[in-house]
Amino acid sequence: MILDKFSLKNKVAIVTGANTGLGQGICWAFAEAGAKIVGVGRSDMTQTREYIEKIGGAFFEIKADLMSTDCVLPIVDGTISHFGQVDILVNNAGIIRREDLENYSMKDWDDVMNTNIRTLFFLSQEVGRRMLAQGKGGKIINIASMLSYQGGIRVPAYTASKSAVLGLTREMANEWAKYGINVNGIAPGYMVTNNTAALRADDQRSAEILGRIPAGKWGVPEDIGGAAVFLASEAANYIHGFTIAVDGGWLAR
Repeated sequence: MILDKFSLKNKVAIVTGANTGLGQGICWAFAEAGAKIVGVGRSDMTQTREYIEKIGGAFFEIKADLMSTDCVLPIVDGTISHFGQVDILVNNAGIIRREDLENYSMKDWDDVMNTNIRTLFFLSQEVGRRMLAQGKGGKIINIASMLSYQGGIRVPAYTASKSAVLGLTREMANEWAKYGINVNGIAPGYMVTNNTAALRADDQRSAEILGRIPAGKWGVPEDIGGAAVFLASEAANYIHGFTIAVDGGWLAR
């Protein structure tokens, strides 16, 4: 039956940035679809854990700062040690630093690029190695952005990193598709998350953004769940290297 292909039963999924926002929403959606969840984050994940355990799911927490690649092996080894396998990786964690272009600091640039693309690559590489060794394929989902397609304002490092995410998703798919490893992306539109708090607090910018979204509203983390479950499931087995926009119609405007 077609709905069976959307099931994630007996799958093990690593989700970075699992403590709040989009990562938390993806964790919950995956757990509802039957997956066992490894949540990775810098801060407390109690809320994420409580919901998953409430619905009878399994959750394993790994504290890590993705600004450094030192976290890569502990995340992957910890997952294998606890659950015995890894089937899905969602590279969701990301940071943003806002400043006028002429004043943008090297530290802000490095912090954003290290978190959003450097660690994303090396974590994907290590997970991919384990998937290859397991010989059963797997799914890697990279969280991109509207700024993977557009320039943005006052966010040069974020724009550069998310443009890189889009390109890297294609490159990884080209190399690993033949092994049954699907690498795809999701480009969220303007969502109610920590990263957009400053924009939503600015009445003028918020009105400008809402005025361009055909759906007429900010997205919420739950809006990403369906796309994430789809790309992580057997229903998406022939999709490689594509990034789905979940944006309320922003890119269509």
